[in-house]
Amino acid sequence: MEEVINWIRSKNPDLQTEITGDTDLIESRLIASVSFLEFIALLEELSGEPIDVGSLDVSDFRTLDRISAKFLMPVG
Repeated sequence: MEEVINWIRSKNPDLQTEITGDTDLIESRLIASVSFLEFIALLEELSGEPIDVGSLDVSDFRTLDRISAKFLMPVG
C-alpha cells in the first residue's frame, strides 16, 4: 500500500493529513477523475493483473482498505 499512498501524495502535494486505511479517498478528492486511469494503471502494475474498467464501481476505490482487498490481496 505504500506505493499507492506515495502515488496519492504525489497527486496532492499540499496534503498535510495522514492517509489511513479508512480515509475516504473519493470524498476527500484525493483521487481525481483526471488521473483515475493512471491510478488504475498503477494498481494493474502492483497486482500484476489487468483490471476490467467496465466492471468497476466507485466504492471499490473509496478507501485504502477496499483497494487492498479488491485489487492487491491474493485470490484464494
